[in-house]
Amino acid sequence: MTFRTRIKICGLTRQEDVAEAVAAGADALGFVFYPPSPRYVDPDRAARLMAAVPPFVTIVGLFVNADPAFVEGALERLPIQLLQFHGDEGEADCARFGWPYIKAARVRPGLDLLNYAASFPSASGLLLDAFVEGYGGAGRVFDWGLIPQGLSRPVILSGGLDPDNVESAVRRVRPWAVDVSSGVERAKGIKDAAKVRAFIAGVRHADG
Repeated sequence: MTFRTRIKICGLTRQEDVAEAVAAGADALGFVFYPPSPRYVDPDRAARLMAAVPPFVTIVGLFVNADPAFVEGALERLPIQLLQFHGDEGEADCARFGWPYIKAARVRPGLDLLNYAASFPSASGLLLDAFVEGYGGAGRVFDWGLIPQGLSRPVILSGGLDPDNVESAVRRVRPWAVDVSSGVERAKGIKDAAKVRAFIAGVRHADG
């Protein structure tokens, strides 16, 4: 049986982009609740966008060092199914909401990913992104050779993925899932439908 790599399209800000991502076959859609990000959506806008997401497509809420009350408010109001923590949150910070979550790791030489994964035993998965100043990978690829064998959590590969490199990334890393934002955009927060389709086609080709 061929393994099917899951695909998350992140940083959605427009209803037409939500529709295109779903039609192209995305498994998950990410919405950014980090005000400094150009892809930030406030709860009102997020509610409208999420209302268009059909069943069996996972809605992910991305937070960076957020006040717990802000996260709780989003969970009460919005149909978020999975939390993504992309800041300096510890295990207790992530687990306190009683909600499934994934934790981002900003990968660079010297980071022990085995120990990092072990420090988040309640995480549903570990999202691997490039290390840059600030938060988010800034569309940069990191050295996939830094990913060790035997990680205790499913790996979501992120960081500079695009339609041109995602096939080789999946073939080399064999992650549980891939995550893309800027790699399928024509401007920050504005997705390019053709790039989204090409990205997903690249993943499917790698899956064989």
